[in-house]
Amino acid sequence: MSRLSETQERAGARAAGLLRSATSRRWLQLAASPTFAAMALLTAHDAAADMICSAQGSSMLGGMVPMYLLMSLFHSGPWLALFTKETKACGL
Repeated sequence: MSRLSETQERAGARAAGLLRSATSRRWLQLAASPTFAAMALLTAHDAAADMICSAQGSSMLGGMVPMYLLMSLFHSGPWLALFTKETKACGL
């Protein structure tokens, strides 16, 4: 994607109100991973509800708890970036 088209796309998104502020986007990115982790804990607490989603004789990775844990892992990038930025700022 060329730089000009990327700039035009961002300008169009701002005009449409899709990109409100960098702060709200950052908080939303940071909220994803803990939210999925909490959903995994809540789903693991009620094992009977997880049985509805998994077929009989299926893999252990077929339920909702592993799915939520994987989603939490996939969305952990902003947290890793935040920790590495803080580590570099501290000189470690």
